[in-house]
Amino acid sequence: MELPCRDRGDELLRAGEMIDLRLRLRKTAAKHDLTTVIVSALDPCTRMLPFIYLDKTIAPAGARAIGAAMADIGCHKTRIVLQQWNRNFKPSHMRLDGRIPDILMVSSIYINSSQCEALVRDTCRIDPSHRPLIIAGGPEMWFAPWSVFSSDVNDPWGVDIAVTGEEYVLLSLLEVLLSVRAGNEPIRSAFQRARDSGALDGIPGLIYARTDAKGVPVELVDTGIQRLLGELDELPHPVLGYSLLEPPSELTTLAPKAIPADRVRKSTRIATIVMTQGCRFSCPFCPMPAYNQRQFRAKSGERIADEIDRIYSEYDIRLFFGTDDNFFADKQRALEIAETLARRVEAGSRPHCMVRWATEATIHDTLKMKDHLSLVRKAGLWALWLGVEDMSGNLVKKGQSADQTAEAFSLLRQSGIFPIPMLMHHDSQPLFSVGARHGLLNQLHSLRKAGAVYMQVLTLYPALGSKTYEEVFTSGLAYESVNGFPVKPAFHGGMYVVASRHPRPWVRQLNMLAAYVYFFNPLRFVAAILRSRSRIPLADQKPWPPPWTIGNLSRRRSTMRRWKRKLGAHVGDAAMQLFGMAQLFPTIRRTIGWTLKLMLGDIKRYEKAPVSPIPMRGVDGGRASHALPGTPLSPFRHTQAPTEENPL
Repeated sequence: MELPCRDRGDELLRAGEMIDLRLRLRKTAAKHDLTTVIVSALDPCTRMLPFIYLDKTIAPAGARAIGAAMADIGCHKTRIVLQQWNRNFKPSHMRLDGRIPDILMVSSIYINSSQCEALVRDTCRIDPSHRPLIIAGGPEMWFAPWSVFSSDVNDPWGVDIAVTGEEYVLLSLLEVLLSVRAGNEPIRSAFQRARDSGALDGIPGLIYARTDAKGVPVELVDTGIQRLLGELDELPHPVLGYSLLEPPSELTTLAPKAIPADRVRKSTRIATIVMTQGCRFSCPFCPMPAYNQRQFRAKSGERIADEIDRIYSEYDIRLFFGTDDNFFADKQRALEIAETLARRVEAGSRPHCMVRWATEATIHDTLKMKDHLSLVRKAGLWALWLGVEDMSGNLVKKGQSADQTAEAFSLLRQSGIFPIPMLMHHDSQPLFSVGARHGLLNQLHSLRKAGAVYMQVLTLYPALGSKTYEEVFTSGLAYESVNGFPVKPAFHGGMYVVASRHPRPWVRQLNMLAAYVYFFNPLRFVAAILRSRSRIPLADQKPWPPPWTIGNLSRRRSTMRRWKRKLGAHVGDAAMQLFGMAQLFPTIRRTIGWTLKLMLGDIKRYEKAPVSPIPMRGVDGGRASHALPGTPLSPFRHTQAPTEENPL
């Protein structure tokens, strides 16, 4: 079930509305001495191909963006804790500025929900009189906000409020809370008064609980679908978030200070950057088109150039990854961004000559940009992740085919851009096919031959918020347990077979491992040294510094640098082979047990999609916007919270 869209014409905020809110909060927040901790949850069980090791070199965009928003409004006593760096962190032990923080924010995606729950549970152990206000956000809240509220009478843990939208929703919530806060009153107390008075009901994008006298939620109130920020240039500058990162450690509490600016690059060598949001395709397994309400949004080229400039200048980060759904979806906007960045390179701007960036697109839209790929490479694009999914088109048709994929790969490599394919393995796809191209290994062979130096293969799973989510469960496709072992949220990342009609699902699990072993192996490593596929135009070139300068010593140094770059370009393919093989071992270790359970064949399937066990309603008493079909409707129709004496 996809998220519903707002009424046509009401999907986006008014231009300038985000800026006005930020300015108002800067005046208000100055009167409050708030301390905030933002935690990005990570379940260690999810660390496997194709992202293992990379997750420790990137500060997740969500937590960092929220931190930037807090710093932007003047709440500088904010710390961002990333669990991939701080796995032992416990909120019950945290102190910031010598005290328990006023607000704890937890950002999570669904596969990390068990760790998100552990963080919230630990926070709830703090004495209620000192407990921080707990706010949950991130993709898990967008599609399953009820997961952070407990309905267990004997264990009433849960967040105070879930944000089902972006920065604007969170800042709107803070504006209301600060407006009703009296003096040094705990911010959680101010929240409770604002909630009970209905002051939060006018902010679309929130979910909060009404509880009985024992603190057990009896209903969840949904304020509706958020309005999206149309002008992404109005977002707070991301450079602010990097000044708030908690240093990596094994401690359960916080360090006295955040990572110094000159050491940020040591921990996060790749910076995420929001350039565009939205995709014009509607793949049945993808929830993002509905989340974006069929809108395509983008930053201006000047804003992106400024973000790259400041992040490089202040933190010396030289690699960037665009968090795009499909960067080439809007050709004119993509060209505007590329032209702006290319002009900076032509002008000799050191940051823009030094940095490289990567992003995502589709085969169809890449071919539409074929006459402009050299410009995009000049702008700094180094690698492009391509949603190939299935070259045969049996899974989904996005204008891709074997010939079109090969053409797109050839055009990208000729322009100096590395193509990285992303595939989806499905029930009707064999591991190998004779005389056809639809086999998984057949497609990988074609992609390697076309020049792929890296790839990812995932399997279909029930994706929250996708068009076919409910159908996957009602049709009996999704597994509830295998050999008595329940399917955990951590298994919904694409590396575990958790939904299949295949009579031998363990074969599909082994197919994915076989695909990675086929692509990353010692024989291919040797072949990559002898015949490197990373030797493409511009792979060994950097416009800065100039290749020739005055003086023999400078010439010799320049020559050495040039030869080092040539060597690096040649061994890049082999290095990616080593990187892939290193990822194979923890991946096999984590999935082999699941494979054995699948072989035993005792599979219990869902008959209906899991829904919120707690009744949900909208602020008008009707159906909640974020509730799945079958969710119990709350019997309450008034704003006064029910009590033990007056349950209704």
